[in-house]
Amino acid sequence: MGIRSFFKHGGAIAWGLIGAVVLLLGLSSVLLAETAKVRFRRDITRLVFNDNLEVLESIRKEVGAQSDSLDQLLEASPEVPRDKPYLVISIADRRLWYKQGTETLYETRVAVGSGKTLVKGPGGNTWKFDTPRGRLVVQNKEVDPVWVPPDWHFVEQARNRGLGLRRLSRNEEIPLGDGSVIAVSGGDVVKRLPDGREIPFEGREGREIVAGGNIVVPPFGTNQRKYEGVLGTHRLNLGDGYALHGTDKPQSIGQAVSHGCVRLRNEDIETLYRMVEVGTPVYIY
Repeated sequence: MGIRSFFKHGGAIAWGLIGAVVLLLGLSSVLLAETAKVRFRRDITRLVFNDNLEVLESIRKEVGAQSDSLDQLLEASPEVPRDKPYLVISIADRRLWYKQGTETLYETRVAVGSGKTLVKGPGGNTWKFDTPRGRLVVQNKEVDPVWVPPDWHFVEQARNRGLGLRRLSRNEEIPLGDGSVIAVSGGDVVKRLPDGREIPFEGREGREIVAGGNIVVPPFGTNQRKYEGVLGTHRLNLGDGYALHGTDKPQSIGQAVSHGCVRLRNEDIETLYRMVEVGTPVYIY
């Protein structure tokens, strides 16, 4: 029986078989998508269980893309609470207000995202340094926060200083001209001398490790990937890597120069740290 005759005499059966095949293909796609989601949730759970939250936050910032979690935090039509304090930040005016109803409890200037784009070479990552607009919430607060610089920091530093990049993994060594090597020892990136002695490198902004014309990118979790003082004295975390925090560059306040966070003078963020409770809404426009 030919195909035309089959459809002519058994059309209902033919179309039923085709529909069944299409349905099976659809169900297979859904199953694959759900399997991917389950694996993703499993991997994230492992990161959290193993106390690798700083790595997770850094990865989110590295990809330069607005994640689903940030989309969920930002609300299109937020309602301003009438009986509880809240924060308002104007990106255009570069100002912050802490308000309750129509009363202003505190007001100050801030620095906001530069809006610049950084591209990591041909076909590389692209990072957009914007402060997100919408409604966020103060999720937690920190004293003397430590900054774990994402990859874009090292890309930016290398570009500004006319250097290349060399990522260091925990199981490799980078040879130096004097017979020593750069390696990871415990929680430090060290210079290992020929006699076996180890000298830890300094971990500080502007004092990155340089070898062979390259900035060396330390592995996550090492002390050289933790910068103290950059974020000032206090931080109010808003989620997805964004925060209100102090700064070691008070001259930047009032400008659009940050990589997305809202910077304040240390005395201002210290005051807000005392006044603002966890759970306080933050409206950014």
